[in-house]
Amino acid sequence: MGQKVSRTDFEWVYTEEPHASRRKIILEKYPQIKKLFGHDPNFKWIAGAMVLTQILALLVVKDLSWSWLIVAAYCFGGIINHSLMLAVHEISHNLAFGHSRPFHNRMLGFVCNLPIGLPMSISFKKYHLEHHRYQGDEAIDTDIPTLLEARLFDTTFGKFLWVCLQPFFYIFRPLIINPKPPTRLEIINTIVQLTFNALIVYFLGWKPLAYLLIGSILAMGLHPVAGHFISEHYMFAKGFETYSYYGPLNWITFNVGYHNEHHDFPAVPGSRLPEVKRIAPEFYDTMPQHTSWSRVLYDFIMDPAVGPYARVKRRQRGLAS
Repeated sequence: MGQKVSRTDFEWVYTEEPHASRRKIILEKYPQIKKLFGHDPNFKWIAGAMVLTQILALLVVKDLSWSWLIVAAYCFGGIINHSLMLAVHEISHNLAFGHSRPFHNRMLGFVCNLPIGLPMSISFKKYHLEHHRYQGDEAIDTDIPTLLEARLFDTTFGKFLWVCLQPFFYIFRPLIINPKPPTRLEIINTIVQLTFNALIVYFLGWKPLAYLLIGSILAMGLHPVAGHFISEHYMFAKGFETYSYYGPLNWITFNVGYHNEHHDFPAVPGSRLPEVKRIAPEFYDTMPQHTSWSRVLYDFIMDPAVGPYARVKRRQRGLAS
């Protein structure tokens, strides 16, 4: 089973999340960052091209053997689908069309959701905005592993399994930690997605749908692009709860690696986050950062000091300690 993790509990803190206060300090020194706020007019075309690429790929994969289909899903389709998940992340902050056009943002979210295979764009927004506002909150932030996860997957092999099973934890954890009744838009999202899936099966067969679903699941698990799930908030250096990654995979993930910058300024689209770092380097260059998402996955699995327990948590206000 491998070496057990050295931590036996989460890192409990009694301070506010760090990003709101740092945002205030940075804006006092560099008010020009406010000029970076707003939507990215090129975003919709990039995201739309990714969706079209996947739809065209369905015409190819329908004739592949199952073994080659899985290879294609892991090496190509899964990467695009993961990028589309991060497009949904951008859309959740209304960075596609701006805050004044919420309907357009939601509709583009439905479109970007289509190749992913599972309805998630509306549900993601509902939980993700709470992750920003209540980062580390034990009862609200569903990005944090449950106590059961931390106890079950506390060895080297256990962490390997946990990484492979990450997509399922991300799907079902919110239903356990912070369940919410489905909204009308979530129901519409589900109907649109299931209709799209049914049309794929009707016109092209089951293999193209399997290609999309398998790619989405594989690229959320033991896959280089999925390294950002762990790199963003798992505590690799004591006292630091958010980490940035400045490597080349940012090019295909809407700069989600600039994660400190993103949490400090969620109103800045991913395409402009490098400019935030350029303007205020003294706030970011001195913080611990990652250079490889693959290395993050390796260290997470092999280092006994890191594991599901390596997260900063905060007591929910009003709950007894």
